[in-house]
Amino acid sequence: MNFHLQEVDIIGKLADLKLEHYKNTLAISAVIELLIDKGVITREEVEAKAKQLDQVIPGPGSPTR
Repeated sequence: MNFHLQEVDIIGKLADLKLEHYKNTLAISAVIELLIDKGVITREEVEAKAKQLDQVIPGPGSPTR
C-alpha cells in the first residue's frame, strides 16, 4: 500500500475512534444523569469520585504515559 493510501486509512480510523469516543461519552453521561435524577447518587459524589480517580489513574500527558 502506498503512503497516501496509508494516510487515508489512518485518517479514517481516527474518525472512527472519534465517533466511538463521542458515543461512549454520551452513554456514560446519560447513565450518570439518570442515576442523579433517580436519586441513586448525587452530582457531588460523581465529582468527588472523578477527582479521586484522576489522582490514581494516569491521564493523557502524565509522565507515566
